[in-house]
Amino acid sequence: MNQVFEQRLGALQAHGDAPVAGGRRGVEKEALRVTSDGYLAQTPHPGGLGSALTNHLITTDFSEALLEFVTPALGSTWEALQVVCDIHQFTYRHLGDELLWCASMPCRLPADADIPLACYGNSNVGRMKTIYRRGLGHRYGRNMQTIAGVHFNYSLPESFWPVYQEILGEEASDSEFRSEHYLGLVRNFRRYGWIILYLFGASPALCKSFGGGKELSMPELNKETYYEPFGTSLRMSDLGYNNQTQAGISISLNRLDEYIRDLSEAIRTPEPAYEEIGVISDGEYQQLSTNKLQIENEYYSPIRPKRVAQSGERPTAALRRGGIEYVEIRSLDISVSDPAGINQNTMRFIEAFLIYCLLEESPPFDPDSFEEALQNQSLTAKRGREPGLPLRRHGKPVGLQDWAGEIVDKVASVAELIDHQEDDCSYRDAVSLAASQVREPESTPSARLLRELYDSDCSFFEFALDVARRDKAYFSSIAPMPPERAQQIEREALESVQRQRDIEAADDISFEEYLARYFASG
Repeated sequence: MNQVFEQRLGALQAHGDAPVAGGRRGVEKEALRVTSDGYLAQTPHPGGLGSALTNHLITTDFSEALLEFVTPALGSTWEALQVVCDIHQFTYRHLGDELLWCASMPCRLPADADIPLACYGNSNVGRMKTIYRRGLGHRYGRNMQTIAGVHFNYSLPESFWPVYQEILGEEASDSEFRSEHYLGLVRNFRRYGWIILYLFGASPALCKSFGGGKELSMPELNKETYYEPFGTSLRMSDLGYNNQTQAGISISLNRLDEYIRDLSEAIRTPEPAYEEIGVISDGEYQQLSTNKLQIENEYYSPIRPKRVAQSGERPTAALRRGGIEYVEIRSLDISVSDPAGINQNTMRFIEAFLIYCLLEESPPFDPDSFEEALQNQSLTAKRGREPGLPLRRHGKPVGLQDWAGEIVDKVASVAELIDHQEDDCSYRDAVSLAASQVREPESTPSARLLRELYDSDCSFFEFALDVARRDKAYFSSIAPMPPERAQQIEREALESVQRQRDIEAADDISFEEYLARYFASG
């Protein structure tokens, strides 16, 4: 039996100066703006929230109605949750009668063409962001882009890396060592990340309007709701972001230079289906290019290796410059039972799980093992709570619950080390809660949501609308944030408007030249 994880964990436990506690974490939480009766908002981005292009805390994603709240990198889960709550509270002050949709699967949607694209002004960079989204709509459908989620960004403490390199005795530069082991974490997240869908998936049902009037091959819970009886995260199934459109794009996770090479190649390689759309039609840009990917961010993955980019720098160029700085987890559904969409226990488990993924042996992927990982995720998304559901491990069947129990036991060892360094028990408590959900599938968020739909005899839409109204009331009733915090968020909104004006005033080349320079910079 492989002992790599136990050996590395033991070495960290024996080394008095090996900090695994104290990493940096940040949250990006998406939420659709909807009308008071639950339909997608058609109004512009609220002026009081500042510029979606330049506000560092409040922006938009695909649609003008899809808000995204962004925290800075913070030193504790409590700080991250507090900032998310503060942004919610501030945002509600500027929404009037509108609500924030509480779930990952969307509200009642209009026809695909009537889902408004996010608008970022008249600057070259602003136009590029809108055109990119128009291209996404052509390629995948606008309705799919209204699915919302929570992203969790994480980096281990800076002081961890030299100690860990000393323990492993590996000869490499700081950047090379860090990138190699972050990529090992990424590969293991792809292998074991199905457990995140099982534990935190909260999208087993959806409103029929998501299908745009087409019947989906799914069971009906009632006349307005599709569902999967044992589903965990339809958002992460082939219905949502784990779609087959990108199945032909192969991006290596075995070496950083291969990852950068493959992403860059996909951005340069023509795709016949997208050539039929064209770049410009009737004088208007329809997409940024006709290639397999318009830009790096189009490639969907449950986890991304990241580095903070400099102004105007492409993601692959940032990675090439300095290596991997942190990872972005993208497979979290919005928690319907938490007004902020996430809670500290979720963040704590994921942090301990990511450290487990770093310490566990992580051999390179070959096509078969990568396909196995994809299939395990797909099965868990649609059938994760099915009694006796088998996944595949090294080509052999293994029960999901048995495998999940093994993973959680190892994550508990990491949590114990974190708590020991912080003189606390909160990480162990978070993992203990996860362990109980492995033993009792009916206690998972997806099962609880379906049970509420059964018991209330209402549609997913009616249920989610009621929760959205309660969430708004909650943020109206809690104590106001400290004045200095409110002023900070207000100042960011005001200053973002001026930053957008400055960007627009500074443009001195045509959009065509700007686009050419952007693609040449990679």
